[in-house]
Amino acid sequence: MKDERWLLIALHETEGIGRKSIARLRGQRMFSGDMLHYNSRDWEEAGFPEEKAKLLSERITTDLIEELKSRKLEGGAGILTFLDEDYPAYLKEIAEPPWVLYCTGKRGLLQTPGVAMVGTRVPTAYGRKVGQELAEGISAAGFTIVSGMARGIDSVCHEAALARGGNTIAVMGTGHGVIYPPENRGLYERIAEDGLILTEYPSGTKSHPGLFPQRNRIIAGLTLGTLVVEADSRSGSLITADLALEAGRDVFAVPGPVTSPKSRGALNLIKQGAKMVLNAEDVIEEYDSWLPKGFEDTYNRERQMLEDTRLPADHLTMDELGIYHILEQGPSTLDELLQQTGWDFGHLHSVLLSLIIKKQITQLSGAIYKLI
Repeated sequence: MKDERWLLIALHETEGIGRKSIARLRGQRMFSGDMLHYNSRDWEEAGFPEEKAKLLSERITTDLIEELKSRKLEGGAGILTFLDEDYPAYLKEIAEPPWVLYCTGKRGLLQTPGVAMVGTRVPTAYGRKVGQELAEGISAAGFTIVSGMARGIDSVCHEAALARGGNTIAVMGTGHGVIYPPENRGLYERIAEDGLILTEYPSGTKSHPGLFPQRNRIIAGLTLGTLVVEADSRSGSLITADLALEAGRDVFAVPGPVTSPKSRGALNLIKQGAKMVLNAEDVIEEYDSWLPKGFEDTYNRERQMLEDTRLPADHLTMDELGIYHILEQGPSTLDELLQQTGWDFGHLHSVLLSLIIKKQITQLSGAIYKLI
């Protein structure tokens, strides 16, 4: 088994050898220490073309295995393979589980119940607020927040989980040590310290558009369900939702204003049968059996702490929500709001004042209003 583990790593890190090639070798029952002594002809008989067979005969050797065993990855990443006992059982259930994973941080988080939270890279103020509140509530219940550390909703949800002292896993679409987006270096370092950084790509693999949809299957596969916070109709987060469905996992979505393009993807998911989520309890109640003993008291205390920052729909009037949704698209002047609402000045001023008191908006110089 140990020899097979290192062979798996060696093949995984060989350029031009993908998941299907490794699966074929394992299916042919050729996966053994004998491979370390294969010549080109042996590899050709295993189904590889002449050029690749020559490469494998030169590369897959005892010397390479010894080098891999002695190598310490930059940043202290550990290597987890499909053959290891602590490989996540949930991840094995997906169609193409990764053969090798590189882990930095708390590897034990892979054995905890997780909820994926994904969404647009360019969220509205509404999306940021909702993502933060839901991540806080779900992580407070003891679930690990899993996302991709991308700009926008991913980062918001990781940040919220960390702020509450909760658990979070970032599944990267780049190799170990390659931080993308670069501005998330601080977040990367905090997750590596207090959570877990995970990738299937070897050290040095740079970002490439094709890698991110592939990593989404890991996000969906690690978790009980996927929650789409805010997404337009072409968002990559919808790929994660589709992969969750393929794996037999739950899909949740947050409703947003029908006038916002950023809500169309989530609204379409709800139309197709995804569970609508208005608060953290809507997700948590689906997983009662995963909750630890005494959870209710702990969670109720956390929920009370969050009471002042619930979803806007919970404590705003219809008129206040109307203004809130307008300002989601960006700051507006008083004249622009008068024109868009068609209200008289007195009524608009009253609604704006109420939103300021409720700490939902702020007034800038020049009678410009924006969301907090």
